[in-house]
Amino acid sequence: MKFNHLSFPSSDVRATASFFVQHLGCSLEYIGPDAAVLKRAGFDIVIEAKDHTVVWPHNFHLGFELPTAEQVSQLYQHLQAQGVPMKTGFFHHERGSRFFCEAPGGLLFEMNTRADAHERYRASFERQALADAVK
Repeated sequence: MKFNHLSFPSSDVRATASFFVQHLGCSLEYIGPDAAVLKRAGFDIVIEAKDHTVVWPHNFHLGFELPTAEQVSQLYQHLQAQGVPMKTGFFHHERGSRFFCEAPGGLLFEMNTRADAHERYRASFERQALADAVK
């Protein structure tokens, strides 16, 4: 089975799609008044218009991983300078450095790295890297 797409509601399709393009490296395939389709890493992201404020479940979020803590810090500084609402500061966590921010429409993002994760968490990351290399 192959991962195909993510689909999200938004009360502002253009602003939400722009966040994915401008800050997350997605390419815009289509945009209209009711929907946008974006591409990233072999799968689609669909943003669908809603005429009401979208309420997300507590702590629902998308996580994006970067190779180093320095890159996470740089992204934090970039997004903050662009006026993206930050839900946390940049901080070190035992599973790796990270921060949380919010896209237009209220979708929560976690931007992180595993590079500086505590040793007890590294074994699972290394097993996954080995499994990916074997494929």
